[in-house]
This record gives sequence, structure tokens and C-alpha cells, in this order.
Amino acid sequence: MNPQHNEIPESGITEGGTKGAFRDVLAKDHARRGKPPVHLVDMDKDQRIERAAALGLPKFRVNQLANHYFSHFDVDAEGFSDFPASMRHEAAQNFFPTLIEEVTRQVADEGTTVKTLWKLFDGARIESVLMRYPTRTTLCISSQVGCGMGCPFCATGQLGLTRNMSTGEILEQVRVAAKAMRDGEVAGGPGRLSNVVFMGMGEPMGNYRSVMSAVRQISSLPPEGFGISARNITVSTVGVVPGIKKLTAEGIPVRLAVSLHAPSDELRDELVPMNKRFNTTQVLDAAHDYYLASKKRVSIEYALMRDINDQAEHARLLAKRLNHYGDDWAHVNPIPLNPIEGSRWTASKPEDEQQFLDILHRAGITATLRDTRGQDIDGACGQLAAKAKTLS
Repeated sequence: MNPQHNEIPESGITEGGTKGAFRDVLAKDHARRGKPPVHLVDMDKDQRIERAAALGLPKFRVNQLANHYFSHFDVDAEGFSDFPASMRHEAAQNFFPTLIEEVTRQVADEGTTVKTLWKLFDGARIESVLMRYPTRTTLCISSQVGCGMGCPFCATGQLGLTRNMSTGEILEQVRVAAKAMRDGEVAGGPGRLSNVVFMGMGEPMGNYRSVMSAVRQISSLPPEGFGISARNITVSTVGVVPGIKKLTAEGIPVRLAVSLHAPSDELRDELVPMNKRFNTTQVLDAAHDYYLASKKRVSIEYALMRDINDQAEHARLLAKRLNHYGDDWAHVNPIPLNPIEGSRWTASKPEDEQQFLDILHRAGITATLRDTRGQDIDGACGQLAAKAKTLS
């Protein structure tokens, strides 16, 4: 076997997506950038101990480093008073390399929504959005640079997929947000990051290994993780059925969100190209199986687009498809479409949104119109495109 095999960057091609009706839409410089520096959270316990030993550090120092990271959200080793001063710089270089750097930060909703543009080690750009509500604070994080799913109404989907993100790059978004909340940097004073949703840039199931490593470390208690309950973590997908099945087998009680956007294969083929590989029946069957295994209702995401998928017949068919399974297994989130520059897709009329909700409710379907936080800073669903604003 080629000894360099493991050094080849993961392509991010979805399982089964290298042949047949769908392939990831790739950016021009896809996967040519090498791998990010290895971070503490990219290593298992044995790898951490091995790296520490190479520096002449005993095993207990690894636990100290993990405690600083997960309990105190701290990577500034120069300030670690419980660590030998002569080893702080080397420990920081080996365990806490800089993986993400803030480029710009935009604030909306009276300071309670914060969108951050990050630069990664190779110059790639990703975004995360922190949203503070009265009873919770949710961070929407990215798991890939760009996205290969090619949904025509989504800004991220127009970028194509550049590469997968490492576990470290994913978790650094969480650490920085948790620290910002603790330190009172978000309007409303000090607080706690309570929810994490994998609904930023990328298809999480296309980067399954890193995403699940991140999920485990977000939900484990310190010093193994951030201690955010798995029940408050949402993993979204456009309907990558093998990924949903793998997630079902994990037995971790995260919430599954499926971006359906259409009740029929004919319409969904146009809106969600992945449907040509895994159709609505396969996607809904897999999602319902997840509900049966986890006992957690599945979120059905549905971006409402004027005169395309928002009419009464669409709502009735959606209700019929969901009620086919005979139990209260799904929670529909109709999302007012956040238009992207130059797109022919536009938001539904308010009366059509209300009619859509009413039809679902009358059919016994739980449905809540999604809050479009951050729309004025292009931080809402479908708008993340990692553009740096020109600041005057």
C-alpha cells in the first residue's frame, strides 16, 4: 500500500456519489490544499499521550491541556499557570495550532445575531452564525468549505465544494462562540452556548467522520468535551441516505434535520439535485427509521419559494407523505426563502406562507415558521457564501 495514502485529503464525495445520477459539484481548487495542522481534538487519547511524550511531557499534562480547552475555552498556553513555563510555547504549537482566524464580524438583531467570517490555514473562508434567544443560544456552524450539493436557491451551493473541514476546524467555531458567550461579548451579558446546529456551509454527511468526531466532543462532559447535550445538537442533510443510516446506528440522541423543500420527486429533482440519487421515498423512510431508533422527532426543513413549492397542493401532498407513516414523527420548519443575489428564486407571499402552515396544522402536522435571523447581514439560511465585506 502507498504509505502516503492517508495523507491524501478526503474528497468529500458522498458515499455512493461517485457514479450514477449525482456527483458533488466541485470548486475549481477542490481538495488540492493539503490537510490542516493537527489539533488536540483531532487526536485520540493515545495519540495525545504519544505527542506529549515526544515533547518530554508526562501523561497528566495531556489532561491539563484538554481541561484548559474544554472547560475554560482557552488556548493561550502562555497563561497556563499550572503548566511548566519552559514548555508552554511548544505545547501550544503541538496541541493548539491556529486553525481559524476572524476576518470580519457582522452584527444584527440588536446585537443578538453575530455572523463571523473565518479564514482557514489555506486561505479558505467559512462562516458561522451565533444567535441569542431569550431561553437559548444557538450556534450555526460550517462543516465543509463550500458545498457540493448544488441546490440552485442556496448561496453556499453555488460555491461548489472546495474541501472537508477537520474536526479541529469545526470545534474551534464552537470554542470561540462558547467563550464569547461566557465573557459577555454578545448583547445580553454573560451566558452559555446551549445549542449547536450543523446548518452552516456544507453537507455534514459528506464529511461524516469529522462531523461525528465533533459531535462526540461537543456532547461529552469536560475535560473530554464541551458538555452541550447531544439533544441540543442538530445534524442536517439534504438527504444522503447512507449517512442517515450510519447516524441511526450511532445511537447518539442528536436531532436529525432533513432539507426536503419539495413533496414530490419531480419538483425535488429540480430543487435538490441529490434527489436524483436518493429519492423522497428513500429519504423519508430513512428519516422515519431514525425517529423510531432515537424517539426524537425529525425536523423537516422546507424553504418556501414563491409559486414553486408553496401552494396549497404542495402543503397537502407534504402532509400526506408525512402522515403515511402513521405517527407524530416529524416537525416541519417552513422557512421563508432568503433570496440570494441574482437569483430567480424569491420568498413566498405572507398569505401563502400562512395557508401552507394552516393546511399542515389541519392535517395534524406540527409545523413552525422558521425565524429568519440575520437576513440583513446575509447570515440567514441559504445565504452563507463566505464573502468578505469591503469595510470603509
